[in-house]
Amino acid sequence: MSRFSPRRLWLFLRRTSPLDRIAFALLVLDVAGRVARSLGAAFPFSTLLGFLGFAAIVYFVVRLVPWVRTRVLWSLRNRLIVAYILMAVVPIVLLVTMIGIATYLFYIQLGAHLLNDAVQQSTKVIDTDADTVAGAVEREALHSSTPVGADVLTRPIIAGLISDEQSSWPGLTVSLNRGQRLLATANGKRYAGLVAYQEQLSFVAAQRRTVPSGSFTVLVIAPLTSQILDKYPEELGPIQLILMRPAQTGAAGGLSLDIKGTLYATGQQIASTRRSLPSSRSWFDPRLPGVSIFDVYHIVEEGKDAPDAPVWASFLLRPSSVNSGLFNSMGALGPYLLYILLVAGLIFLVLEVAALATGTILTRTITRSVGDLYDGTLHVRRGDFSHRVRVTNRDQLASLGESFNEMTSSISELIEGQRERQRLENEVEIARQVQQQLFPHSIPSLPGLELAAICRPARVVSGDYYDFISLGPSRVAIALADISGKGIFAALLMASLQAALRSTAALEGHVGTAEIVSQLNRHLFKNTSDDRYATLFYAVYDAEAKTLTYTNAGHLAPIFIEDGAVQALDQGGTVVGLFEDAAYTECTLPVKPGTLMVAFSDGLTEPESVYGEEFGMERLNMEVLRHRNARAARIAENLVVAAEQWAGTPEQADDMTVVVARMG
Repeated sequence: MSRFSPRRLWLFLRRTSPLDRIAFALLVLDVAGRVARSLGAAFPFSTLLGFLGFAAIVYFVVRLVPWVRTRVLWSLRNRLIVAYILMAVVPIVLLVTMIGIATYLFYIQLGAHLLNDAVQQSTKVIDTDADTVAGAVEREALHSSTPVGADVLTRPIIAGLISDEQSSWPGLTVSLNRGQRLLATANGKRYAGLVAYQEQLSFVAAQRRTVPSGSFTVLVIAPLTSQILDKYPEELGPIQLILMRPAQTGAAGGLSLDIKGTLYATGQQIASTRRSLPSSRSWFDPRLPGVSIFDVYHIVEEGKDAPDAPVWASFLLRPSSVNSGLFNSMGALGPYLLYILLVAGLIFLVLEVAALATGTILTRTITRSVGDLYDGTLHVRRGDFSHRVRVTNRDQLASLGESFNEMTSSISELIEGQRERQRLENEVEIARQVQQQLFPHSIPSLPGLELAAICRPARVVSGDYYDFISLGPSRVAIALADISGKGIFAALLMASLQAALRSTAALEGHVGTAEIVSQLNRHLFKNTSDDRYATLFYAVYDAEAKTLTYTNAGHLAPIFIEDGAVQALDQGGTVVGLFEDAAYTECTLPVKPGTLMVAFSDGLTEPESVYGEEFGMERLNMEVLRHRNARAARIAENLVVAAEQWAGTPEQADDMTVVVARMG
């Protein structure tokens, strides 16, 4: 048969807990959702399933720990290797991981610095352009006694300057006597920077000049475009800038981001169009994404401003491109520094491998003696007591080997004792199988009668006995007995009781239940010791007469439920087998349709909880009433389960037997 088969898988799933199956189902749904999303299909509750899938993975990891502890770490060699890995390899891995994270942050910081320098350089250029225009306007104003007006921008010299600047700054505009609020944020005379002007990112420069006819301001605005981003340092790769604006309350859709406690939505987006990332030069030259957030002054409209607006900047870079710029700044020494770093890393790697190899060799040396001891135990298990463990050193493990060699001389006696115990267990098992044959193999069938019974012994064999005996076409006898004591002797007495009851009922089935019980009492009294007895409940159901006749010989009173009323069947006499001349009575009850009778042994009422409280008759009555409308077999199973759950332990203190009869 194949090692992996559907049957093995089914058996494995049956051994798992309900929580295991739920976690596995959630993991399968999460994987299915991810596959569906990768194929472009919609999958409901994908976010919730992602969280539940992660929780399922954590659950399985926790569940895996005991398995690893009992399977993988069973070997001493594996334990030493794991200990060495935790003490030597894991710190190295953590250190390398920390170096990798620090390196990534270092390159991202460099990328953000390069982007900031590029923005500052553009700011300087726009400031220079504003200074040029302001100087030209100032020279023109020195020859005029009238205040400077917007018409001065149309003069040939100034118009030519603006035209030249617009050739390098597409969309550049120049205005006079504007930008006072920008100047107020600086020293009042000069301002330059990246500004969110009317919800668009622009480079803005403003200057104030004083002439004899008065003062004037020059405002130069150049929108930030993809063409400008394309001119930034090539080390950055593709660049994208996103202007964030305060999210409107109640607005739906779009990406939102919480920055310093304020919720922002995406606004203008500007991305480079002609930038590309260089190809990777090696495994150590990955594609690193980087982000940066910086604030810009926000102008809503002329004469009004708003709080600073954050700008989300993203870029890509490769370490090789950045390194070339870093090491080039050191001239001819740059390549040598790189080689020194590589050689140092190689030396560290060699030392780590050597340390791992040394630890493995020491582990094998230590575990060789343990392996010899384990091989010795295998020989002993096969009955080879002549095998001896090699003792080559003088240490603690060698002393353990000598002790093992001395121990093998007494193993033979222990094995012989084990064989004797096994023989006794086999005999007890045979007794159990014989006892199982004493219980009824088939249940009599009568119109209006439904029977069921369960017997769970506290030991291998049981001292409880139940039976169903057919007494004719319309009569069935129901018996339940509890033999004093436990074990094999109680089982033998049960066999004697069963044989006597069946023979007596078969020969004298026409007599009353009290007479049958009296004959059983005399039989047990004569054939058993003085300290042996049994409690017995014996009843006969007559389907034609619709009656139940019973005799209770010292047994726990069965429960009789008719029309919702509960009655205890306690009429009869004392236990059987203890007194030779004991007198017994019988009682006959009319049976209506749906009448229920539940007989049981004391093993069903005496289980104790962890607080020492018995299950008791009251709880048993409640369970019977709660399940009285179920089928007889279901009622019997529920009663046994309720008693076991009350005890909270799989170990039984006494035999547990229950017989259920639905009549009428």
